[in-house]
Amino acid sequence: MTARPHASGERLSAQLGLAERVLAGPRMRKLLGVVEDGLEEVEETLARELKVTDALADATTRYLYEAGGKRVRPMLALLTAQLGKGATADVITGATALEMTHLGSLYHDDVMDGADVRRGVPSAHAVWGNNVAILTGDLLFSRASQLMAQIGERAIRLQADTFERLVLGQMHETVGAQAGDDPVEFYLQVLADKTGSLIAAAAQSGVIFSDGPEEYVEPVLQYGEKVGVAFQLLDDVIDLSPDAGATGKVPGTDLRAGVPTMPSLLLACAADPASRSLRATIDDGVARIADGADPAILDEAIGELRDHPATAETRRQAYAWADAAVTAIDPLPDGPVKDALVKLSHVIVDRSS
Repeated sequence: MTARPHASGERLSAQLGLAERVLAGPRMRKLLGVVEDGLEEVEETLARELKVTDALADATTRYLYEAGGKRVRPMLALLTAQLGKGATADVITGATALEMTHLGSLYHDDVMDGADVRRGVPSAHAVWGNNVAILTGDLLFSRASQLMAQIGERAIRLQADTFERLVLGQMHETVGAQAGDDPVEFYLQVLADKTGSLIAAAAQSGVIFSDGPEEYVEPVLQYGEKVGVAFQLLDDVIDLSPDAGATGKVPGTDLRAGVPTMPSLLLACAADPASRSLRATIDDGVARIADGADPAILDEAIGELRDHPATAETRRQAYAWADAAVTAIDPLPDGPVKDALVKLSHVIVDRSS
């Protein structure tokens, strides 16, 4: 199978829709233009850097890129870069490298989670098999490191430290909470490592690679990590959505695969008989699916969990983390950049897909 035709117009339109939501209003018009231009540069760089002379590798590395994506990380880097010298060449290179790192992690995640669909298309391992999907992720990580090496030692260290946290987060998620661990706190740390670290790296990179004030690095780092946790908590809610067309995933993908999510963890903490019964049904269904049963056996239980207080509490937690992200950037100067970061935190938890 080969990659689909390049669809940069559609993809760019979709991501600029996100930028326009974050940068709405006359006061933001100039900043919107800057971010739009920067995103276009990132998109062009991605398209160029993802080209591989080997036909198979070219098809596999471009596969999820062609499927689209919100480009939250590049947009965040472009926003924080305005605290320094703006969208410098190093900012564009760093934003591209971090988006490639994110893409590579998706190939690995889908293999480990057994996900059949990603961004509305069959996952890479469903098309080429696990081995090729894993190697494609490795290739993307390599390409991202090559890009960071063009910027310098600090960029290399940022990439290495972020990649270490990504791997540790995935490892801890795979092994699960151990005796003595609080399952909810353990899960939040996994989210901070798996999702928050990469978003935090994007926020830092904008300041660092634009030669912004050093005192802004820590606030945007904290902002990015907390926004990342909020983002993933909302994803846990979205995972239960009945609208596969809107989410690009089969409803309950994580739950059916036995992957911990905040709603399922909070359900396990509930002591009322109805909650215990629902948890038992889900556990039994997950075990049967692992033995080859039709994943549809959990359709009804997923619908019940969607309407359960555990899911409402997960959404509330997402909002709380987004609020904490806003508090983290108090030291930043008032102005369009700070306003945009506040708005982005709200958009992340107000999205439905």
